[in-house]
Amino acid sequence: MLKAAIAGVLQVKLMVLDPGHFHAALVQREMYPDVSKNVSVYAPLSPDVLDYLNRISLFNARKDGPTTWEIELHTGPDFFERMLRESPGNVVVMTGRNRPKIDRLQASVDADLNVLADKPWIISSAAMPKLQQILDRAEQKGVVAYDIMTERFEITSILQRELVNDPDVFGKQIPGTEAEPGISAKSIHHLMKVVAGVPLRRPVWFFDVDEYGEGLADVGTHVVDLVQWTAFPDQKLDYKTDVRMLTARHWPTVIPKADFQKVTGEAEFPASLAPHVKDGKLEYFCNNQVSYALRGVNVKLDILWNWEAAEGGDVYEARFRGSNASVEIRQGKAEKFAPELYVVSSTGTGALKRKIASLQARYPGLAIVENGNEARIVIPDRYRVGHEAHFAQVTNQFFQYLKSPKSMPAWEKPNMLVKYYISTKGVEMSRQ
Repeated sequence: MLKAAIAGVLQVKLMVLDPGHFHAALVQREMYPDVSKNVSVYAPLSPDVLDYLNRISLFNARKDGPTTWEIELHTGPDFFERMLRESPGNVVVMTGRNRPKIDRLQASVDADLNVLADKPWIISSAAMPKLQQILDRAEQKGVVAYDIMTERFEITSILQRELVNDPDVFGKQIPGTEAEPGISAKSIHHLMKVVAGVPLRRPVWFFDVDEYGEGLADVGTHVVDLVQWTAFPDQKLDYKTDVRMLTARHWPTVIPKADFQKVTGEAEFPASLAPHVKDGKLEYFCNNQVSYALRGVNVKLDILWNWEAAEGGDVYEARFRGSNASVEIRQGKAEKFAPELYVVSSTGTGALKRKIASLQARYPGLAIVENGNEARIVIPDRYRVGHEAHFAQVTNQFFQYLKSPKSMPAWEKPNMLVKYYISTKGVEMSRQ
């Protein structure tokens, strides 16, 4: 179906599978050229799919730039088998439950379907061989299987990558030690939040770490991805030879019953979570710290889930230490809880000024504010499009690969394996 269309104009028709996470709706936050407005949804009838439908309805009804999606809903216990059998589209959008995702991915690729799937694809290292098989099979069939790495489109991360890979600015990457790593990053998410103007309702299974994964296995995949994407751009990595896992630990965020009801709508903890309920409170093991070496560079990551942000929203901070300078994303009170990029240099700001001048062609308006040996990169607001808009950006990238599967960089496949090896092994080490 798709290959025939590629000869002329690519016509994409989406099939949304079991949209148990709001990211499914965010993929449809905008309309796309050459993508049919008719979307087939295959899912069990549940609060999850009703939440998805409500968000699509709000996108269609908004005053500024409304979407025009038309949804055809197919429900029932055999929703996945029915999707494969009927196959009214050529792209599967997959979000939600993480444990069954890898088998659904495998069956979709085997059926010659392209897949745009939310992270994570796996939450257990035992699934690494299956992940390898899926990526190999997709390559053989000429279909595209791609995970949604939205954070590569965040302007502070894009510019951090540029500066880290300028030897005049950064120098050479300092390997560091486990105690003082060459690369460190922190990600803080919040269980209670508002998305696209709607208070977020978490499904009960979100709190089952065997179904959804711990923090590192889920949202932590973004952080692992940014580390290797920044430090080793356009390079193929090998998880068998380039990664050495060091230490890991995990701990819970404790959720009282009243808060659980507030975020899920359920008055009681379900039986599936009983092993993690103590003194009437849920111990949700969603926080991880992991240390590992990537091509000899020591990396330390903190992946945290707090209840609700007192100020601001989700947080990402990262520090890359070079022989000439440290390049840092900070997002604290001094930054008014918005990500800002700093360069702390031991060699002056001459090289940085030249680099920022060279970036003006792509990012007009960038500037520098100096404060001693530290410089803040001034980023115009027009580049700060926000997390929700990144879904359209990564989806457009996926559509480019659909038009030309061979245009996908050769490093994407091996580096995806590295990412999921680190995220799954780190969780398993933390449980020992």
